[in-house]
Amino acid sequence: MFDLHRLRLLRELKHRGTLAAVAAALSYAPSSVSQQLSQLEAEVGVRLLEPVGRRVRLTEQAEILVAHTEAVLERLERAEADIATSLTDLTGTLRVASFQTAALALVPTALGLLRDLHPRLRVHVTHMEPERSLPALQARDFDLVIAEEYPGNPNPRPAGLEEEDLLDDPLHLALPAPADRPEVPTGGPMAALRSLADRPWVMEPEGTAARHWAMTLCRNAGFEPDVRFETTDLLLHLRLVEQEHAAAFLPDLVWSAQPPTVTLRPLPRGHRTRRILTVVRRGRSRHPAILACRDALLRAVGLRCGQAGATPGP
Repeated sequence: MFDLHRLRLLRELKHRGTLAAVAAALSYAPSSVSQQLSQLEAEVGVRLLEPVGRRVRLTEQAEILVAHTEAVLERLERAEADIATSLTDLTGTLRVASFQTAALALVPTALGLLRDLHPRLRVHVTHMEPERSLPALQARDFDLVIAEEYPGNPNPRPAGLEEEDLLDDPLHLALPAPADRPEVPTGGPMAALRSLADRPWVMEPEGTAARHWAMTLCRNAGFEPDVRFETTDLLLHLRLVEQEHAAAFLPDLVWSAQPPTVTLRPLPRGHRTRRILTVVRRGRSRHPAILACRDALLRAVGLRCGQAGATPGP
């Protein structure tokens, strides 16, 4: 019988990439992780790791073992969910990761609903972009992730994760002109976009889904944007547009149901909404804490939609 703890260490190495990263995540010494994996090799009777420069990678046999470990851990999470369902009180800790605008517009309301219904449930929230939070969900650093998906740029579908739609969030072209004296370009959405070809832009950093989508949209309009400001902070995007320093693409959630403070123009068809979703591991999807959190988030969306005009997910 293989040792489950050592199997989990091998799985951690698969997801985190280095022995040092595994050790840091689990508060172990790297030498201890290496020793445990050596003992696992002795148990299995085949080589599980091979050196690549100063790092190691999993052998084909190790990959097979990790796949079976994932199935075992998923089944254990299902058992944990069944036990939690059998109890009358919802307790424990739920670890949630959310990107900024959802964290500002939806999470506080959802937390209030959870506090009222399940006062003994402890919810820990981390601000993290989906590019980092989804791999961390696979690594079991979080129980639920609030993620975003931009038009024509679907997220990768990691094995073992389940998605549920939360909200369709409208996207807009934000002009660097105040709302009381807007610049009104002639023509349709593409003409409005082209009219900003010579303006400075604020966008999210390279490597993010939002940046890829924004660059594609501008290039489809026939120009390469002059990106002078880069940040994942959409409130800073908004401030730069308000002060007429840059143009931007802004979603409805950035205003948290308040009236827009800048001039907005529609985007070309097919680029007008981003998908907001919750993602969990498959084995944990029926856990009462997950169900309660998803329900609270949907109710928060409903309350917000009653105040504004966002569209709930199906």
